[in-house]
Amino acid sequence: MSAESDELLDAVLIGGREERAIVIVDYDDDWPSRYEALAEVIVEAVGNGVVLLEHIGSTAVPGLAAKPIIDILLTVKDIEGEYTYLGMLEKAGLVLRVRESGHRMLRTPAKDVHLHVFSDGDPAIANYLDLRDWLRLDQEDRALYATTKKSLAQQRWTDMNYYADAKTEVITEILARARQWRQGTKVARN
Repeated sequence: MSAESDELLDAVLIGGREERAIVIVDYDDDWPSRYEALAEVIVEAVGNGVVLLEHIGSTAVPGLAAKPIIDILLTVKDIEGEYTYLGMLEKAGLVLRVRESGHRMLRTPAKDVHLHVFSDGDPAIANYLDLRDWLRLDQEDRALYATTKKSLAQQRWTDMNYYADAKTEVITEILARARQWRQGTKVARN
């Protein structure tokens, strides 16, 4: 990765870059119940500040191989109003990992949960939900995504964010079909 990419990560990551092995495992039937338990903790912590709470990412797609990290999407009224959610989530045991414009990410100390926080109406929300919902329906794109992740996991990454960035091209391709599906138009494949 470039020095510019490193500089950007250094500006938004709390605690600096981390080199971690990327491990992709088969789908685990316990992931949805893990999400449900975590959702209760988040709702209890943030209360009326929760606008939307969703299980996202690969662990939210039955049958999809994934890193064993539960990804959760939380939308709040205003991401910049951290006093309405951040302290409560930290008291609930989550640790702030990313602070960037329009996005916060907290995780558990065990690094097995990523809670992505956005303001209500942020375009990233639709992307997460469209991708998840399409992958739940489309076996061909689910297989494409799994193959891509497994291939990329074989490489060494100086930070997990670089692995995530390496998936951008295939995610963009799949997301285009997800949007076609969401709009009710015929899904075109290359």
